[in-house]
Order: sequence, then structure tokens, then C-alpha cells
Amino acid sequence: MNSRPSSSRTPFVAVAGQSARMLAQSAARAGLRVVALDVFGDRDTLDASELWFDIGGAPLSIDAARLTDALERSARLPGMIGWIDGSGLEPFVAQVCSVPGLPRFIGNSVDASAAVRDPRRFFALLGELDIPHPPVAFTRPALAQGWLVKRADGCGGTHVEPLATLAPASDMRVPAQAYFQRQSRGRALSALFIAARGSARVIGFAEQLTCRMGNLPFVHAGSIGPIDLPSHVEVRVRAAIAALCARVGLTGINSCDFLLDGDSFELLEINTRPSSTMTLYESASPDAWPRGLLACHIDACRHGRLPAEPARATWRAGQRVLFAPHPFTVSQAFSDACMRDPRCRDVPMPGTWIEAGQPVCTLLVRAASVDAVRYALDAQHALVLQRIETCHEPGHEPCYEPDYAFIHCHS
Repeated sequence: MNSRPSSSRTPFVAVAGQSARMLAQSAARAGLRVVALDVFGDRDTLDASELWFDIGGAPLSIDAARLTDALERSARLPGMIGWIDGSGLEPFVAQVCSVPGLPRFIGNSVDASAAVRDPRRFFALLGELDIPHPPVAFTRPALAQGWLVKRADGCGGTHVEPLATLAPASDMRVPAQAYFQRQSRGRALSALFIAARGSARVIGFAEQLTCRMGNLPFVHAGSIGPIDLPSHVEVRVRAAIAALCARVGLTGINSCDFLLDGDSFELLEINTRPSSTMTLYESASPDAWPRGLLACHIDACRHGRLPAEPARATWRAGQRVLFAPHPFTVSQAFSDACMRDPRCRDVPMPGTWIEAGQPVCTLLVRAASVDAVRYALDAQHALVLQRIETCHEPGHEPCYEPDYAFIHCHS
């Protein structure tokens, strides 16, 4: 990352999550010195950061003690302005914010987060504001068919399971923070927005990509955007976000997940942290966000400032997580090929062991239309899968790079 500042007077910011790469790159784009805390330590994360701390526990999970220790160390750095949370920290933020001696948290207050993350409070609030949502229950429905069980402190779709696939009621202890939601039809979409002082600025709308893994039918696999909504639907979604921000006092970058079925939308949840869809808007409209969207998050949280209304994007972007088709060890050749490829993100270090079904990297493309984005993602997915099979260490089969120059996409 050649934009990383070198001046010792430049402030530090800490970014933490299961993967901190997106936040680290956006913070570096804002001209900040970055401390990254995550469980992967990918090459491009390290490239955007001056310091990296491993906060991993069990495979692909965050260890609370290591997170706290890393934040304590980060607090000693000169000019540390605070820390920002990413995906995977939902169960930890409230507890960590109560620990003395840590950097200032740059995000929503604990109470504002609880107002939209605690399911009893959240769905009661949606009812008060007349915002549509799927039916929910807080005791197990007698008939499991058509119901989902969700954990409010989860993320990435790994917190959502069909109730029918779980053990019988007599054998199942409902997890803490769990609730039941009727499964509804519709396209899974999201809105990224920045909030401050009771107001909100919608950055754009995106389509969510999901895949099935075992009993988990809605695992997050990427997103495409910005997309256009019917104008009357967009007005209603914007009004719902504005009403929630005015009532709750959300701050900084947040995202709203919802289903769209024809002209009807149903709100699913609010993610009270910067969302991975930030990358779409930074990629599709880089001139609109010259300092990156994380700079806007910091401005909103620290100074109560909202960015100007963004111009309509002329490009579209897409990102997709590539999951390992089988277990393999990342070779130097594979890691180098992905690191050179502007359409690869979250590039694993050589020597990393990746189990079948675990994320390998994230694919990122830009194109003139949503259809062109889908095509480019499919082609890039095929390229990297072939790279897994053919990129080996010296003495093995050489790395083969198929020619996809005909694909009309940009990064």
C-alpha cells in the first residue's frame, strides 16, 4: 500500500475484526497510521498497516483476552485517536468498551447499539415506527417449518439456521440472544448509511450474495452494488433508516439488511459497524470518496459531520468470497500471484493451511453494469480456483495464468 504515511506525527487508528483488511486499507487511504487486529494477518492487511496483532482463538474466531491485550498495547502508541470495530466483534464491543485504559471507541454508543441489536427492543421499536419486518417470536414456535432461529450477536449469516434442522425442543437449549423469525421471500439487499446527530446519509444500496454451508443456508459470500431500487421503495427504505437514526441516535457507518419482494420490503436487522459493502462504493466511485469512507465514519463519530449527498455512481462493483474447494497449503507462488492480481483481496500468507470450506481470498471487480460484474466475478472465481490447483512451489507444476484479458472489468 503505497499511501501509507511515514511521518511520526501522523495519528494512529486501530481497526479490529475477524478480518481487518478492508478497514485498514480505508484508514490508510485517509492518511492515518494503522494498527490492525484480526485473525488472518493477510498480506494486504499487513501492507496497509504499521502494526498487526493476532486476536484469533479457536479456528476463525476472536479471543476476547487477546483482543483486550492488543487494544491495551495500541493505547500506548503516540497520537492514537481510537479504535473501530469490524465484522465478528458483535459479542465483544460492549464488554471491551467498559475496560479502562483502552483507546477511545469510534462508533455507536453501547445503548444505541443495544437499541437495534437487542431483538426484543429492536422489533418493538420497528412496531412503534410502523416499519415492516418478518414476524418474530421469543419462544420456540410449535411448528418449526418456515421459521429461522437467529443469534442477535452473530454476523455473516453463520448466526441463522432453519429451525427445522435443529434438535427437537426437548433436546435444544435456545442460545442466549437467540430469537425466532418467520422466513420471508425476497431479494436480500442492504443499505449503507452514515449517521450523526439524529440524521442519516444513505451511501447506496447493494445486493447480498449468500451460499449454503451444511445447515447454514445464508452464509455471507459477497455483494454487488450500488444497485437501483424502484423510487417508491427507495423512499420508504430511506424513511425507515431516518426514523431509526432519529429515535436511537446511531452514529457513523452502519448498514441495514432488508428483503425486497416486488414493491414490499421487510427490514431484517441493523449492523452497527462499518459494513463490507464499503468496498463497493469506494471501488465504484473512488472520486466521490477521495479519503475513503472510514474518514467519513471518523468525522461522523468524532465531530458529528455527515458527508455530502453522493452523486449517482456510473460504475458498479462486486465482491465475492472464494471458499476453499478442498484443504490445501498456500504456496509462495499462489500467494504472489494473488498479491499481484488487483482483483484479489485478503491474500493469505505463504504456508497458511486452509481447510475445505474456509475463505481463501475475496474477489473484487468493477464493471459498467451489474450483469458485467456478475460475469467478471464468475471469471475471476474460475481463475483463482485454477490457481489453487496449479500454483505450486519450485519443483512442482508451474503457476498457470489463464488469459482473461477479454473481460471488461476494472479494479
